[in-house]
Amino acid sequence: MTTTGAHQEAAGRTARGWWWWGRRRSAVLDVTLGAVSAVECAAEGVGFADRAGLPVPVGVLFGFAVGAVLVVRRRWPVAVVLVSIAITPAEMGYLMGMVGLYTLAASEVPRRIIAVLAGMSLAAVLIVTFVRVRQDIASADFDPGPWYVLLMAVILSLGMNAPPVLFGLYIGARRRLLESLRERADSLEQELSLLADRAEQRAQMARTEERTRIAREMHDVVAHRVSLMVVHAAALQAVALKDPQKAVRNAALVGDMGRQALTELREMLGVLRAGDAAPVRGSVPLAAVGRVAAAAAAVGADGPVGAGAPDPVDDGPCLDALEELVEQSRQAGMVVELRVSGETRSYGARVERTAYRVVQEGLTNVHKHAAGAKVVVRLAHREGEVAMQVENGPTDGSAADAGLPSGGNGLVGMRERVTALGGVFVSGPTDEGGFKVSAVLPAAAV
Repeated sequence: MTTTGAHQEAAGRTARGWWWWGRRRSAVLDVTLGAVSAVECAAEGVGFADRAGLPVPVGVLFGFAVGAVLVVRRRWPVAVVLVSIAITPAEMGYLMGMVGLYTLAASEVPRRIIAVLAGMSLAAVLIVTFVRVRQDIASADFDPGPWYVLLMAVILSLGMNAPPVLFGLYIGARRRLLESLRERADSLEQELSLLADRAEQRAQMARTEERTRIAREMHDVVAHRVSLMVVHAAALQAVALKDPQKAVRNAALVGDMGRQALTELREMLGVLRAGDAAPVRGSVPLAAVGRVAAAAAAVGADGPVGAGAPDPVDDGPCLDALEELVEQSRQAGMVVELRVSGETRSYGARVERTAYRVVQEGLTNVHKHAAGAKVVVRLAHREGEVAMQVENGPTDGSAADAGLPSGGNGLVGMRERVTALGGVFVSGPTDEGGFKVSAVLPAAAV
């Protein structure tokens, strides 16, 4: 888990509670280092007092006060280094000097300031060491040469200043790298969360769209046949006593329609059950239901799609079945005229299926809302497109209303089908009091 903004705010509250320390162990470490530095400087203050001609208690107190400055190294690292440089001639504060340089190099202080302070500390230690070594050699009556004093001064000054500065720079760079990686991890975590939310939204939209498509397919496939069954049943009831022969034919038609509707429902329910048992979840079963529903209108006397049957996607209704569709409405007592213009040709499966559904739903709406009206179905093959139109005149009032329920989704479903293929859909009443449904589909749609 990475540190989030809430965790950082909590850490900030903890830091303010411990002054400038972020953790308790940091405070303990700095206080311990300050105490050790104070003791060291107090001990070295004895020699400083002797060399400066001051009382020993004054030198001890001065050393103790100066050494205790190391406690504030995290808050004011520049001040700690300046104090260590200032007391370098007194030959005290070695621990404070090294720890102060390390803290300064590891802090967020600009590099130019670090370089200047490190150079000042190096120069101060070099000068003091050079003078001290030269005095010791002179008092020991030993003359190794001038190069020896300079070499020893350079070695000691570099040994006291270079390691803490280099180590502090390394720790500071590592700390900044870890902070950068932590920020990147937080950013990636937020991006992944956003991507997951977007993926869930897209999945929800896909599921909603698939459910809508299945509902549209079931409405187009089942509602048409059931509407015809109701119309035939009403006609059967009207002629049962007057014309037994016609009643028998109507009863046979009702039976055929019922068997076809049951076959289509059985296909859909079978796909749903198979989808529930499948190990792979998602939109695949729903898509399969839509494909089977699209093919179910073509299922009739040949029986359900099963072993050895064509693929439902390729076996859906097409424009060649329009004559049969119109004939079914004629058998139900509707006066329907089919007019085809242009050179007959084949289109893509989705174009032909959509055109068939538009005509089918248009005829179903006439059965529901305009019983006894004359209907004209027009199919025009044009260059680059195919157009279809279902237009009915006003009802003559002689035919009894079959009382078919309407869900109000037929026109919506047709518009969705047509616009999904880049076509144009128009519907509305005519000047003669009838109703007209028109659609134009591009022939190149897939």
